[in-house]
Amino acid sequence: MERNKKKFRLWIVFRNILLFILAALVIWVIFSNVMTKYEQKKYPPIGDLVEVNDKNMHIYTKGEGDNTIVLLSGLGTAAPALDFEPLINEMSKNNKVVVVESFGYGWSDITNKERTVENIVDEIRIALRNSNIEGPYILMPHSISGIYSMYFANKYPEEVEAVIGIDPTLPQALDYFGENSPTMPKYLSYLAPTGIARVALYINQDSFLPIADDGTYSEENLKMTKAITAWKGYNKNVVAEANKIKSNIKKTVDQKFPSNMPVLFFTTKEDKITEDGKNNVTFYETQLTKSPASNIVTLQGHHYLHWTRYKEISKEVNEFIGTFAVSQ
Repeated sequence: MERNKKKFRLWIVFRNILLFILAALVIWVIFSNVMTKYEQKKYPPIGDLVEVNDKNMHIYTKGEGDNTIVLLSGLGTAAPALDFEPLINEMSKNNKVVVVESFGYGWSDITNKERTVENIVDEIRIALRNSNIEGPYILMPHSISGIYSMYFANKYPEEVEAVIGIDPTLPQALDYFGENSPTMPKYLSYLAPTGIARVALYINQDSFLPIADDGTYSEENLKMTKAITAWKGYNKNVVAEANKIKSNIKKTVDQKFPSNMPVLFFTTKEDKITEDGKNNVTFYETQLTKSPASNIVTLQGHHYLHWTRYKEISKEVNEFIGTFAVSQ
């Protein structure tokens, strides 16, 4: 009898602990969503929202000039317009610089459309057209956007003047290095709605912010970046995009940039070389076009080279544009 009473008391304690945890989780989810609503009012879009397929897409533009550079972000970059800010500030001194935040990124909506290369490129083109930003464009993709730029340049070559890649992922890279395409588990798409992304930010915010010298990014920029990461971190569009990489590469793997199109690749300096002598530079050499302006520039730094090397990148971009603009 006494043993049964002990078991019953233990069950009561266990039940109360579970109820407390459940209540705490519910309170946190409510709190996180209330904070999201508050932050969205506090931090309105820094650019313009344009309608694309009945959804809003965020476009940020800075600078004037004869050349229009369109920056496209890497996979999972929560707030591209903020992430590119130092590079935008430099390049916009001589060029018109445009950041297109695809669906699921920054201040853009989340869409139900598949994250195929065709849909993503089509949405970018509609956003530019609806923003009255005329081409031809100089596409400047970072990382995974290299695949979209490859498709864009081949499908609509008359709209693309040149391509400048910041350590871009190009369709033939996986075959070249013998690697498999990355994927993301679908449960990651629940991180933001449940408030887990906000918890992760509180625990280790440095993992979600640019690795750069103090003062490179303003305090306001970093506050907005943290807020948008809490709203959008690994949402369903980002997860779906990651899981479409294999399919999107298959659609573009036989493509190369048009032979007369100027291309410039920025990549990291690497001491490590594969056993068969391959590295980023040897790969990008296979992707150069016949244009005399085409080139590869190596820089010391992170895969997100624009975090720290924005001045060098801007200088090289201006020289690159000057070279092929003169030769045309």
